[in-house]
Amino acid sequence: MISSMTAFARVQVQEAWGSLAWEIRSVNHRYLEPHFRLPDQGRETEPQLREVLRKQLKRGKVECTLKYQLMDQAQVLELNRPMLEKLSQAIQEVESRFASVAAVNPLEVLQWPGVQAVEEMELKEINAAAVNSFKEAIKQLIQMRQREGNELKAFIETRLDNMGEEVKQLRVLLPGILKNQREKILDRLSEAKQELNPERLEQEMVILAQKMDVDEELDRLEAHFSEVRRTLNTSGQGAVGRRLDFLMQELNREANTLSSKSIHSGLTQSAVNLKVYIEQMREQVQNIE
Repeated sequence: MISSMTAFARVQVQEAWGSLAWEIRSVNHRYLEPHFRLPDQGRETEPQLREVLRKQLKRGKVECTLKYQLMDQAQVLELNRPMLEKLSQAIQEVESRFASVAAVNPLEVLQWPGVQAVEEMELKEINAAAVNSFKEAIKQLIQMRQREGNELKAFIETRLDNMGEEVKQLRVLLPGILKNQREKILDRLSEAKQELNPERLEQEMVILAQKMDVDEELDRLEAHFSEVRRTLNTSGQGAVGRRLDFLMQELNREANTLSSKSIHSGLTQSAVNLKVYIEQMREQVQNIE
């Protein structure tokens, strides 16, 4: 299933000890780049959270923010005395070395990571709830990415249909364009009252036909159309964004070659239309995982 890299998810959990909330945002990125904002007491869960994320997502910049609010009975202030003692010693050493050090604000000391203690059993319960709710938030994020991915898929398939029609019209128009060019050459020679050399005329027409021979470009365009569709509809293949981006480059290359061979306004316009569709698809492909 095609997935977008742009999505948002929010999960909130209410327990006896209080509540916690996850907010996860993801945007397009070449690789998987997770960023976690966690409370000090929850930092020990980060390796586990990263592993959960790595198994579920392949690409995208993902910002994960955890916030929780403890109930009043859970907010009884307890100090981590060993940590407080180490901090006190460090403050005394700084004050002994610098005469102009400002007085230490006790409230700022309380904000130092690890100074306030949390009951071990309570902390384990909070962190377990954080991990479980994170899994639920990732599940919601994936669902949103897949919904947007389906919309991107439909967008791209519509452009492929339009490009296919352009190619069909070109195949119909090309014989008539070549015939008109031949008649123009004959008319110019007739107006110039030049004696027609059948062999020279045939050579000129062969050169003209070779210059206008875009069958290979049209064949390759149609082959790329099929490959883009196959990539969009092949299930269980994981991240496909990079492959689709490569196919957009190949499509653009063929459209440019088609434009360079143009000797008729109709062919030029079709090449321009193709490049517009390709650019529209390329912009959306950048968001596909």
